[in-house]
Amino acid sequence: MNPILGWALAALVVLMAWQSYGWQGAAFAVSLVVFWLVLQFNRSIRVMKNASSASVGHVPNAVMFYAKLKRGIPMLQVITLTKSLGQKVSDVPATWRWTDEDGSSVTLVFDEKGRLETWTLDRPVDESPAP
Repeated sequence: MNPILGWALAALVVLMAWQSYGWQGAAFAVSLVVFWLVLQFNRSIRVMKNASSASVGHVPNAVMFYAKLKRGIPMLQVITLTKSLGQKVSDVPATWRWTDEDGSSVTLVFDEKGRLETWTLDRPVDESPAP
C-alpha cells in the first residue's frame, strides 16, 4: 500500500472517531493505529529472525523459488519465501542472488522502493556426455 494513502486513511479514522465520540474516540483510534504499526514491526522482526538462522544466499530449490516470484513484491516477502537473506551482487540497481545446492541461482533486481522488478534463473551447464 502507498504510505501516503495509509497515513491519510489513519488520519481519516482518527478524525471520524473524534467527530463521533470526542477525545475518547480519537484516543481509541490512535491506539488502533499504533497497534497496527506494532503488528507490522513484529512481522518484520519475525521474518528477519527466521532468516538469520539460515545461510546467506541459500534456497532449497532455486527453480521452485523462481516459479513463486511476481513483479512488484517487496523485499520482505522475498525473504519470507526464501527464509534467508540474499547475497548482494550490486548496489545500483539493488541486485541480490540466492543459490541452491545444485548450483542453480536466481538473481533479483529491485527498484528504488524495494519492490521486485526483474529476476533471472541461471542453471549450471550439464557437461556429462549423452549416452
